[in-house]
Amino acid sequence: MVGVRLMREAFRPHKNGKASGALADAEAEGGEQTATANLFAGAMGAYKNPASHRTVDFDDPIEAAEIIQFADLLLR
Repeated sequence: MVGVRLMREAFRPHKNGKASGALADAEAEGGEQTATANLFAGAMGAYKNPASHRTVDFDDPIEAAEIIQFADLLLR
């Protein structure tokens, strides 16, 4: 399992006492858990996947810096 599917599974929210993804925050509200899963899945789909399937040129240093800052935020 890789990419978006991996993120969806890893951050799968808790529901009615059922087990969740390994990275889901059990203390967070359900909507927040879903939003976090969507955020990570979106990051994989928008930034990781394209570079895995083709050459992506980051000619704009500002854009490259913004992507790095976004990745840094996700790692917190």
